[in-house]
Amino acid sequence: MEIDFDAQDAISDFISVPAGTYLCRIAEVRTGSTRAGDERWSIRLVVSEGMHVGKQASWDSLVFSVRGRTRARLMLQAFGLPSKGKVQLQPADLEGCTALVEVRPSEYQAPSGQIVRRNEVPYDGYRSAVDGADSSRGATEDGASGNGASGNGASGNGASGNEPTDQEPDRQIADSREIPF
Repeated sequence: MEIDFDAQDAISDFISVPAGTYLCRIAEVRTGSTRAGDERWSIRLVVSEGMHVGKQASWDSLVFSVRGRTRARLMLQAFGLPSKGKVQLQPADLEGCTALVEVRPSEYQAPSGQIVRRNEVPYDGYRSAVDGADSSRGATEDGASGNGASGNGASGNGASGNEPTDQEPDRQIADSREIPF
């Protein structure tokens, strides 16, 4: 019997939930940049209810560029965050937000030659989890909003959107994360 313990598997499978649409929450946001130098936030989506609760549905990216603006708007709307005019966001504003997210399997060949399987979110794979409302932040199991937010939860002051804020609504804060929609 001969076995090569140094050999690597030809396939790496990172799919933990089958294809479908799930209520997901943003569990983690990692900041970075694209090869072109645009700001990119990688978001980890975790299933919030059902038989796959707690499992990672997918990683996806929110890219703050002219080209990525339309998808960023779709994603922010689905998560109940502001998506019109100039918007100021911090990564913490996204954590805990929920939306209905479609995932499907994807496969690619890594530079090492390995085949990598993972879930991906299609371009238009995000929908609001609250029917007829702009916000899904703090959504409860019955679909009601837990904080009465109406899509204006990102305050730009580092608050998660669940705390009341004394900040005047007219106050303008210059920030490199201000996104003109």
